[in-house]
Amino acid sequence: MAVAPLIPGFADPIFGSQTIFRDMLDATAHPGSIRHVDDLICGTPESLPRAAAACLLTLVDYDTPVWLSSEFADIRTWLAFHTGAPLAASHRDARFAVMSGQSSAPALTDFPVGDDRYPDLSATVIVICSSLEGGRPIRLTGPGIETEALIAPQGLHDRFWASHRDNNAQFPLGCDVILVAGAQFLALPRSVRSVEVG
Repeated sequence: MAVAPLIPGFADPIFGSQTIFRDMLDATAHPGSIRHVDDLICGTPESLPRAAAACLLTLVDYDTPVWLSSEFADIRTWLAFHTGAPLAASHRDARFAVMSGQSSAPALTDFPVGDDRYPDLSATVIVICSSLEGGRPIRLTGPGIETEALIAPQGLHDRFWASHRDNNAQFPLGCDVILVAGAQFLALPRSVRSVEVG
């Protein structure tokens, strides 16, 4: 039986993870700002954009269950090898999740949102888009945004922004979202409010 070669992760694991971690902190502090993973990633499974791979390699480990929607079943071996992260049987058990922006379910509010004592016991959901630019404008307001920020991602389900507003309504509970497309990502912490423009 032929064994498929294992796809590498970061070209330099220490430098790559440190660089992406700093970029993710900055992206979270400035919601809606687009960051690039550049050439830090050697390769990824076919279904997984480079930015999503960089986020997973930086954030998850053996103590953080990851839920994958069916489109990303091919990354299981890669994820286990590079991170040791267990797969969550249900999205309700996940600390991290990867899903297509075209998926209408689960809603963001269906992921773990923390509780009053431990709001940090929530999920971070990585949502795969076709592009972070050129779509319908979305106005963001909230902490880290001086007045407002405009983003225009493409490839999100019609109900995504309604789901995002429902998630924000639970603040300080709620999940955090990372939108990715290709080698780009932006952060939408649970504190950020979104309104569709036009």
